[in-house]
Amino acid sequence: MSRIGKHPINIPAGVNVTFNNGVLVGKGKNGEFEFKVHEVVKTELVDGKIIFKPTSDDKFARAMWGTCRSIVAKAIDGLSTLFVKKVNLVGVGYKASVQGKNLVMQLGYSHDVVIEIPSDLKVACESPTTVVVSGANKQRVGELIKQLQAYRPPEPYKGKGVIIEGQYVYRKEGKKK
Repeated sequence: MSRIGKHPINIPAGVNVTFNNGVLVGKGKNGEFEFKVHEVVKTELVDGKIIFKPTSDDKFARAMWGTCRSIVAKAIDGLSTLFVKKVNLVGVGYKASVQGKNLVMQLGYSHDVVIEIPSDLKVACESPTTVVVSGANKQRVGELIKQLQAYRPPEPYKGKGVIIEGQYVYRKEGKKK
């Protein structure tokens, strides 16, 4: 039995959820989402709660039961509260700024790194070395953060790079003479 799938999802105030033809549609103050529920999972809307149940007892149905429940739970959380992640730019001369619909970062290359900000996400620079990404979809926020980090991953010798707040950077000892 799925430990995650058996818990119903409470729908917070201000969020409307409908279920038609295997598609869950949610609308809230931070946007909306659509999720097609897999055929092996039965979905019910009862008294402001969403309940998922597997249609059979095989391993795949039970796996999809928990997966569908966790994806929908995070999507509904995002409709009422935004997901926020911070990134620190650690290194000499590393800085970032938002210019229109683009995030411009200086990461030690001969050119600036320009990233177009997706329309469903908000990007702000609290300071020249701190970038804050927020949005209703946790997966999209994480994807953008990893895209930023791909330009300068944290390096273990000097601790420089694009570091997600709360991330531990394993430090190595340098070469000895």
